[in-house]
Amino acid sequence: MEYKHLGRSGLLVSRLCLGTMNFGPHATEAESWAIMDRAREQGINFFDTANVYGWKTGEGLTEQIIGRWMAHGGGRRDGIVLATKVYGRMGEGPNQRRLSAYHIRQACEGSLRRLQTDHIDLYQMHHGDRETPWEEIWQAMEQLVREGKVLYVGSSNFAAWQIARAQAEAKARHFMGLVSEQSPYHLDARMVELEVVPACREYGLGLLPYSPLGGGLLGGVLQGAKEGRRASPHLQERVEKYRSQLEAYEGLCQEIGEGSGKVALAWVLHNPDVTAPIIGPRTMGQLEEALTALGLALSDDVLKRLDQIWPGPGGEAPEAYAW
Repeated sequence: MEYKHLGRSGLLVSRLCLGTMNFGPHATEAESWAIMDRAREQGINFFDTANVYGWKTGEGLTEQIIGRWMAHGGGRRDGIVLATKVYGRMGEGPNQRRLSAYHIRQACEGSLRRLQTDHIDLYQMHHGDRETPWEEIWQAMEQLVREGKVLYVGSSNFAAWQIARAQAEAKARHFMGLVSEQSPYHLDARMVELEVVPACREYGLGLLPYSPLGGGLLGGVLQGAKEGRRASPHLQERVEKYRSQLEAYEGLCQEIGEGSGKVALAWVLHNPDVTAPIIGPRTMGQLEEALTALGLALSDDVLKRLDQIWPGPGGEAPEAYAW
């Protein structure tokens, strides 16, 4: 396993991050434990979750599963960089969501309790909050850092201007600010190349792409699976929308003798601005397949053909749309 600094921080994380969104809803607790053990055996030291995962308001089911796994011992907690998130609704009250200092504090305590740990290594804002001033957000995060409950702060689903504003406000407070950004990024979702990726580079944020297989679209969807995510009506609608591109893409993958999912993940990994794509295996087989992408180097010709099939926004702003 290779490791890379998380943005400008001194923290080293594995080139793959284990996403846990499927733990509970789609993978049993026993299966989730086995996947986490195997990931750790293979050198993955970066685990990502969120307080809303499990999708039952206020329960934090996925965090509970991870907490019980870590509490089982064997160096599990000390052997991983643990990331979770705050923003989503965790109760019916008006202050049990978003990024008020009130909710940040309450949400952090809840995550620590469910995870059965005394600190969160990377505490991420799951979405930008246009209704809460940065002075309030940073004051709350600074307090958690002072108390040792949070080590680093990250963002998710931020626009480039929000990253710039956050970092400017943090600098004025002599606070480190953001060290990472999670964004959707895959062959069929390249809009972040326009401004978010350059912003991460400029401000020293590690880029953590989520959904690198496009929610299953890039995992060999034309092979005709009759069950699971590939058979869902939503995905089938997307298949019909992108059928011609998918036929060209899967044909290219067959031509070079590599699986579609492996190629999609290798494409994300080849970007030097990417720290670690977040993989979200539901099964052990999916984890093992993702690990193989680490050893796949795509040729310049293949990269060019992928750009032709799945064109991006045309480069970085403003050159992508102006002289």
